[in-house]
Amino acid sequence: MEDKTGPSSSSSNADKKRKRVTDFDSDSQLNDDHDELLSFEKSLTFSDTLVALRMMQAQFPKLEKVTVKPFILHSQLYSSVKDRTQVDQELELLKRDKVLRVFKLNTGQDDHAIMFLEDYIQQIDNISKKIGTKKESDFAVFGWFKSHVITSKLEPSISHQELYSLLSAGGKMKDEYISLLVNAGIITRQLIDPNVYWFAIPNIGSILKGISQGRKELLSFLNRRKYKEMMLALLEKKRLRFSPLDMRFHLRDLIGSGHLQTCQTPTGIVVRVLKD
Repeated sequence: MEDKTGPSSSSSNADKKRKRVTDFDSDSQLNDDHDELLSFEKSLTFSDTLVALRMMQAQFPKLEKVTVKPFILHSQLYSSVKDRTQVDQELELLKRDKVLRVFKLNTGQDDHAIMFLEDYIQQIDNISKKIGTKKESDFAVFGWFKSHVITSKLEPSISHQELYSLLSAGGKMKDEYISLLVNAGIITRQLIDPNVYWFAIPNIGSILKGISQGRKELLSFLNRRKYKEMMLALLEKKRLRFSPLDMRFHLRDLIGSGHLQTCQTPTGIVVRVLKD
């Protein structure tokens, strides 16, 4: 499979192009994975938000050094379901039905992550088991958080007073219990208002760094190409050096956020940097 992004060239020019893309699989490997490539191209868009979420949950990359349940970026949904109004409406219904939760991320002003509630609860269980504490009774706060907080507060943030009040429904509260939740990465303090907390996904810190670095690396790679574009079938095989997440994850993110666009051609889908 050739890169059709520019004019036809001689074999010598083709060799030079291949040298500049040494981290791609060989043409023979691409042909062997033809069905997989087509499946990704066919799964770029969906008609239903929940179907898109479930598909991306199943496709979430397996991470070697970090244990975190699958999450989906809001921008990835925008790349997968064309009607953004539909996405927002269906997302709100799923949130109210307590099928999933939405989390504010610090990787960008409009960055939000979506995690299915069942996965989020399991993530809390996993991290609470790793938190060392001298008193066994201190672990009760994690149960109170699951039973009384996340079922009552659906927004991405919560005030200290409201958090304290909801946790008190589980038993006798102590200020140190909130510190336990902060240390576990289940909630984080807002920088603007320290009396307000963001709900957070535990153990996600290094992945957030990978999201930011992966975005920069992918955009930089495409901007260095002559036409700032590349065939999707070739591009998704590229391995990012600075992100633990795979190319599919970053492509969906950057397409949905408007940094990249796709174009159907006779030879397949082309991904290009969106010009200003």
